[in-house]
Parts: sequence; structure tokens; C-alpha cells
Amino acid sequence: MFQFLLNDKLVSYSPKQADLTVLEYLREHQKLTGSKEGCASGDCGACTVVLAETKAELTGQCENTTDKLHYRSVNSCITFMSALQGKQLITVEHLSQNGQLHPVQQSMVDNHASQCGFCTPGFIMSMFALYHRNDEANRETVNHALSGNLCRCTGYRPIIDATIQACANKQTDSFDRNSADTIAQLNNIKRTQENQQHLLLPDSRSRLAQAIATYPEAPLFAGSTDLALQVTQQLRSFPTLISLSRVKELTQLRVQEDGLYIGAALPFSDIEHTLLSHFTALEELFTRFASYPIRNQATLGGNVANASPIGDMPPVLLALNAHIHLDNGTQRRTIAAKDFFLDYRQTAMVQGEWIEAIFIPFLGKDSHLKAYKISKRMEDDISAVCAVFNLQLKDDLVVKIDCGFGGVAATPASIELNELLRGKSWSAAATFDLALPLIRDSFTPIDDVRASKEYRVEMLVNLWRRFWLETNSQQQSIATRVVNLNQPFKGASHA
Repeated sequence: MFQFLLNDKLVSYSPKQADLTVLEYLREHQKLTGSKEGCASGDCGACTVVLAETKAELTGQCENTTDKLHYRSVNSCITFMSALQGKQLITVEHLSQNGQLHPVQQSMVDNHASQCGFCTPGFIMSMFALYHRNDEANRETVNHALSGNLCRCTGYRPIIDATIQACANKQTDSFDRNSADTIAQLNNIKRTQENQQHLLLPDSRSRLAQAIATYPEAPLFAGSTDLALQVTQQLRSFPTLISLSRVKELTQLRVQEDGLYIGAALPFSDIEHTLLSHFTALEELFTRFASYPIRNQATLGGNVANASPIGDMPPVLLALNAHIHLDNGTQRRTIAAKDFFLDYRQTAMVQGEWIEAIFIPFLGKDSHLKAYKISKRMEDDISAVCAVFNLQLKDDLVVKIDCGFGGVAATPASIELNELLRGKSWSAAATFDLALPLIRDSFTPIDDVRASKEYRVEMLVNLWRRFWLETNSQQQSIATRVVNLNQPFKGASHA
């Protein structure tokens, strides 16, 4: 059994089904049907709900805290019930109080921002989460906050206007007034779990090892944004699941002298500030990684462990010479990212092991890092091609160059450019030409719905050219982008 708050009511939940999603629980078990099922894959946002948690939950501390609540939007259709332990689940039904609409709801009315209404509850909840994050209310922050919500009636302009208006004129709401009571209730929730046979939530390395030994066939998951798709899209059923999200050793984030140590079970949104402050070149790739609600759940460890050839972060780890820290409860070992991916969806992990953390070394002096993602949609889309280059120069001579690619092989892949280019003048066109045959001929990508093999090969060549132009002191006057996504939006207010 574990406990959480459903709106303002304490719920004690004993899992009888390991793979029950939060959306199914709300609609079928609680008859709260405001949250809608649209895609059942985390793409449309109609099912968006908000989780509120205390600092103790965020940091894994046991002591009580009077710190403010932290709100995050998530896709309930691909969130398993384990995510609710010790948190408050807020649904659209709870926003209005005593017949009075919440400010974000009233703003939607005032701006005529709801058309068919199917997507409206999800938009409302994403707006509500932003409302309580106290971020600056401008089009850029609103676009990020709403990036996981789809309006099929193409009513984005009034929705964006409504969000900006509500957040720019924030006033104290019932959630602010009741926050002290909510925090007290959450801090009083029992954080230990009784023995379970379906949905296990170990909170330490030793308990995780014991759970795996008891249920060796049970899948491990942290954010469930990938595993849940097997339930909602493939109709698979898992009698037992083991959640990693509460294991203390997997939720550490440390800035070390030589790099970042990132716990495998930390959501992307929790590592964003630290990661991008040290690797600013990853900002565009990071903000295009799925959507904001997905990043509130998905983890770096999960993105690595599923070994997808089109995962966005593995090419980054290859180019940055990252290392994967593995554990089995008794022994720990470290393996280079370049040796981790063995074949399609196969890794160097053995039975009983899990990813504890990922270590990313800091860039060397005079390093140039660039990450490129080619996809059909700008946001919330899978890569057709991903390319990451990490170049170190000294007086225009190549000291070292590493790379990582996605979407062009059965695994995230790299090629050896060092031996070929070390010591060459980077500004010389001959250096660019020298690497072309290796880049063009190293991979035999497949044809699929995202791109043809010919397109992918051409993209590799084009991205290599873009990287050379953008890092070449003699070529930087040449425009390589139509839109710079790292700059604040300065266009008209109409979508």
C-alpha cells in the first residue's frame, strides 16, 4: 500500500494491477472524467494532470519541510500509479472552488480560447502548472509550458493569450491558501511500502536488488514514458513492475570537479538547469526532447537503457565521452558509453544490473560542442537524424574530435574522426573534405516513415557541413539557420 492526495482527499492505494495508468484510475476507478484520453501515448496532452510535491519528495529527504509545493504537469495516460506516492494529484475537477472558476479557467473564457473543448482540460492543467511555477509570463515560456498540448481546432492564439494573461496577473488562489495544510498532509504520508507482489517501489540499492532477485522477469522503469506505451499501444500486460523513481542512489545530482554525475532516475526537468549551465550548446536539443510534461517524467537513465537507435541523448553521451555507472546491489562497474550499445535494443548490462548514474565530463579548453536534430515536427517528435560533434582546437589545429549519431544505424553510433583529422587545420576546406567519405559511407540507414535512407545519408553530410561552418572562424558569417531557436521569439503575437 502507498498513499497520496487525490485533490484534497488522502488515498491509501493497494495495487492489484501493476500497469494501471493514472488516467485509467481517474476515469474508471474514481469516475473523474475531466481528463480525456486522446492518443494514449503522451502526444496530445488531453490527459494532462498536475502533481504537487514537497521538497522532501524532490530531494528524497525524510525530514518534514515547510517549503513551498512544486507543481509539474504530466501525461496521465502513460504515468503508472507508483508516480503518485507521497504527492498530490490535482485534476481539472478540483480547480474551481465554490462555483468560482480558477483564474486560468476564467482567462480561457475571457479570451474565447475553448472551441470543441476536448483538449481544454489538458491545456487548463498545463496552464495551472505554469501559473504556480512563477516563471516570467511571455510567449516563449508559455510555448514551452504548452508544448505537450495539441489543439485539434487550431485555436492556439487565444490559448496562448489566455495563458499569458492569467500568469501575468497572478493572484493568490485556493491552492496558495491551503498550501500549508497540503504540505503537512504530504509530510505525514507514510514513506515506507508494505510488501507488494505487483507494483514495487524500493527506496534503496539493497531493496532494489532484493526486488529484482524476487521478480527477475519484472521490467524496471522510472518515468514510464516508454514502458507505458507497451500497455496503451500494444495492449501488453505486466503482472509485476519495479519502479526506480524512489531509489536514493539513483536520484543524486552532483557537480564534480571533472564533470556531472546524474542519477539515472532523475526526470529531465530536474537536471535541466544544471546540465544546460555547463553544456549550453545542448539547449535546443534539450527543449526539443519530447514535450514539457514528458520531460517532467522521463529520465536520462531510461533514455539510455532502452537503447533506441533514435534516442536523443545517447548521441550526446557518445560525443561527450560519457560513462555509464552500473550496479547490481553487490558490485558496481563503469562502462564507456561507446561500449554500452551492442545491437538493436541490446546493451552491455547483464541480468540483475541497472543503471545507477551517467557521468558526463566537462568540456576541455577551446572546445566546440554542437547538437543537431532533424525531425518532421519542431517539437515533440522523434529524430530522423541526430548528430552531435565535440571539437577541441588549439591555434586552429584539431586536438580532438568526437561525435555521436542517432537514426542512422541499429544503435546510437559513433565514428573515429580523431586519427583522420588530428593536427589538421580546421579552417582549411581540405579538412572538411577529408572527413566526407567516412561520414557518408560509415552507415547504412533504413527507410521508414520518418525518412528514407538516402535522406539520412544526405543529412549526415549536411550537418557535418553546418558544424564546420558554425565553428570555423573564417566561415561564421555564412548563415546556417533560418530560425535560431536559442533566441527569444520576437515575431507577431498571432499563431
